[in-house]
Amino acid sequence: MIAFTFDDGPNPVYTPQVLEIFQAVEGKATFYMIGEQMQKHPEIVRLVIDQGHEIGNHTFTHPMLTKLSLAESEAELKQADEIIFAMTGGKPTTFRPPYFDFNDEILSFSSSLGYSTIGALNPDALDWEQPGVNHIFEKSKNHCRNGSILLFHDGFGDRSETIEAVRKLVNELTEEGYQLVTVSELLQNANDN
Repeated sequence: MIAFTFDDGPNPVYTPQVLEIFQAVEGKATFYMIGEQMQKHPEIVRLVIDQGHEIGNHTFTHPMLTKLSLAESEAELKQADEIIFAMTGGKPTTFRPPYFDFNDEILSFSSSLGYSTIGALNPDALDWEQPGVNHIFEKSKNHCRNGSILLFHDGFGDRSETIEAVRKLVNELTEEGYQLVTVSELLQNANDN
């Protein structure tokens, strides 16, 4: 089992392309959506939910949380939490801090909201910098094993390289017998074993 995650959406161009890739292999993914982006593209949020994918909290405006007061950080998480609940009818259970920027206070608060804070194994793929399809693919492939959580981006800027690298990776991994699951499914499976 491997969990693919996509940050910074929803995006009307790239998120539907991600959905098509996963639909073709009957896989699932987790989308760490920004609250204000969700408000701009509720139809994309609906598509993600209707296809059985997971939405995690990625704050309301995508700030560096440690540069804010604790109250401001808490407000970022709560506001995104409320939007996700209002749009999906479900409470998100995982949280990814923007830029992987957090401290003990933020971890403690996110935990008090019932969140597991989620990192990723392949930040070296640097997909947000558009380093080339092969770079994104190779660096991500190096981290693929049972239980891996991989980071990609479907929001902010041109994500066409990411889309092609993910398409290649998804096809290769499913041929190798990997199940593509949500982060919550991955965590549940780890807890069951």
